[in-house]
Amino acid sequence: MASIPNGNGNGNGNSNVGLQPDLPRRTYQAVVAATRDMGISKDGKMPWNLPSDLKFFQEITTTTSDSGKKNAVVMGRKTWESIPPEKRPLSGRLNVVLTRSGSFDIATAENVVICGSLSSAMELLAASPYCLSIEKVFLTGGGEIFREALNAPGCEAVHITEIEERIECDTFIPQIDTSMFQPWYSYFPLVEDNIRYSFTTFVRVRNSALESLSQNTHSDFDNSSDSRKFEVQKFSFLPKMIFERHEEYKYLRLVQEIISEGTTKDDRTGTGTLSKFGCQYFGVGLLKSFSGLSVVQQVLSISLTDREEGDLGPVYGFQWRHFDLVPGDFIHVIGDAHVYRNHVRPLQEQLQNHPKPFPILKINPKKKDIDSFVAADFNLIGYDPHQKIEMKMAV
Repeated sequence: MASIPNGNGNGNGNSNVGLQPDLPRRTYQAVVAATRDMGISKDGKMPWNLPSDLKFFQEITTTTSDSGKKNAVVMGRKTWESIPPEKRPLSGRLNVVLTRSGSFDIATAENVVICGSLSSAMELLAASPYCLSIEKVFLTGGGEIFREALNAPGCEAVHITEIEERIECDTFIPQIDTSMFQPWYSYFPLVEDNIRYSFTTFVRVRNSALESLSQNTHSDFDNSSDSRKFEVQKFSFLPKMIFERHEEYKYLRLVQEIISEGTTKDDRTGTGTLSKFGCQYFGVGLLKSFSGLSVVQQVLSISLTDREEGDLGPVYGFQWRHFDLVPGDFIHVIGDAHVYRNHVRPLQEQLQNHPKPFPILKINPKKKDIDSFVAADFNLIGYDPHQKIEMKMAV
């Protein structure tokens, strides 16, 4: 049966998402597809046809870790009405429809609940029986609800299909506030219907922009402040399919495969290696500490452009930019991905670390000449690695 509870007893539909902390509320995750300009629809419909995006939406909002539970999808009335009648309610999920209209009646529909506001919906889902039967709550639209709730404190994560094109839309949502959210996962771009797009998940790492401002009073690359540290366990709220797609899990699996299945080889240093051939992934990130600033300084100071012609000179980077190459996807295949034998023990220590949200690298947009960059043009925000792990260099 459908019902119309309201958040404050007066039926005015005010949501005040994230306020009134004395009342129990569910947190939620947003699922949305948006263009480069953050457009989400035109005339009440999505102006694109992306089958893989629809499949992703179905999978992320339906899958649960507990087979005895289901997820809830929360949407506005217009979003509900945009779903083809034969497809609603969305199967396998509790459909929560937000409307201020008392005449909106779908009392005969199963797995449908009507609420007067997002706040009242979160209160309802936090109470019995839904607190016991609903595993995760996903906010699915439309524009008014996303504008209200996308960056609100109750939003734990944003799963966004980033459409790289500028497609005409008449409904828009706000940009994701990167002072509070950082990327957890991003998938390689896909192309469907001549539209290039990718899936990205952002997780909340700070409660407010004010908290971010207080943390970023440190030097751009100084990550010594404890206030920057993330507790990995708190990101387990993510759907398992997203949590385990973090790119550094691929790195950990590669390291484990090399250690357990790698081919034993001798090398020029006499240390010996374990090798795996034809791998396509290698990450440098948060599983151990490295200096972001030193990488920038090393790249900017190698001075290959100062060498005489015929003496290596600019090498790959320069060459790639000067033989009429049309930019596209870069796929790197590692011929010999190896582990030095004296690194096995510290790598086994690294395998115990869990990935964290990725930092955000901001590059000075005013610089148009690739050879004009200096270290100050790069700002690494929210870099919080695990502790340093010593690995003796093989020489």
